[in-house]
Amino acid sequence: MDFKKNLKLKGKTFNIKKVADAIVYAQKENGEIQWCAGEKTDPWDLIEAVMGLSVAGYFNEARKAFEWMEQNQLDDGSWYASYLDGIPQDKTHDTNMTTYIASGVYHHYLITKDMDFLVRLWPVVEKAIEFALTLQTEEGEIYWAKSPEGVVDKMSLLTGSSSVFFSLKCAVAIANELGHKKNNWKQALLNLKSSLNNRIFAYNISKSRFSMDWFYPVLSGAITGVDAQNRINKYWKKFIVDGMGARCVSDEPWITIAETAELVLALRAMGRKGTAEIIFSWIVDRTYDDDGSYWCGFTFPNMLIWPESKLSWTNGVMLLAADSLYNITDAHRFFHHDFWDIDKLTLGI
Repeated sequence: MDFKKNLKLKGKTFNIKKVADAIVYAQKENGEIQWCAGEKTDPWDLIEAVMGLSVAGYFNEARKAFEWMEQNQLDDGSWYASYLDGIPQDKTHDTNMTTYIASGVYHHYLITKDMDFLVRLWPVVEKAIEFALTLQTEEGEIYWAKSPEGVVDKMSLLTGSSSVFFSLKCAVAIANELGHKKNNWKQALLNLKSSLNNRIFAYNISKSRFSMDWFYPVLSGAITGVDAQNRINKYWKKFIVDGMGARCVSDEPWITIAETAELVLALRAMGRKGTAEIIFSWIVDRTYDDDGSYWCGFTFPNMLIWPESKLSWTNGVMLLAADSLYNITDAHRFFHHDFWDIDKLTLGI
């Protein structure tokens, strides 16, 4: 495939190769992708970085990362919450971190059309999803984690559950592609969607100061249509700083590139492309001069870059946002609400 190396956007440049190279810099020889060189790895952020590599056409590097995930999957289908130099640091078994493998695998398949890859990763995806569904309640919520001792933490998080919803959509799509019925997955998907729409009180709301809790139900496609528009409009002024981006938390003067890029994805997903392009333009040049990688975030009004870490997953989501807006790959509609037909996806249960 012949991918573009950069995008010219009204006087600003988005350099695809430099952004992808920044991710590769954080990748170890065994395929593991760290937050940044020398720091920890967690399964969710690794997959976010992998999807960025797939957008850039770095397929060999992406598949090495999938191989690392395959080799480190635990017997129950999960992964530990974090690793450092291959050694588990946080041994929590997190449903959100575990299920995100399905999103990465389906995204890579949409770009490459590699059926052999999909077949190979199917057992990994299957075990991951089955682990998460053991923690789903009858009402549809999915508890966020098991402790290292195997004790279930009976708390459901809105952002995490929204992400699980998206991953479960991808898992059902993979199953359908490979001819596996998985009716229990389809029902679990419908139950989780109903819960996210109608039982939002059942989720931990102590994190409502975080912008992700605001837009993740929309980004995931759990909330769509008028309800999605209303949710975004209701809290816009709480999180958005005009000309800069999205706050990480509502009560701190801190703009984060990753959250802003994810908001771009959410806006594009719900059809507000013009607004998404404007917000993307606010952050597209927030890069380091030496390598073109993206800042983690910055404070305002003093414009202090903080922290100074060059995070692989921040660069990954910037590539995803660029693809969503400017059609770099065949997966550019991956997050778009009109790409997903839940009724068709779950047909036959």
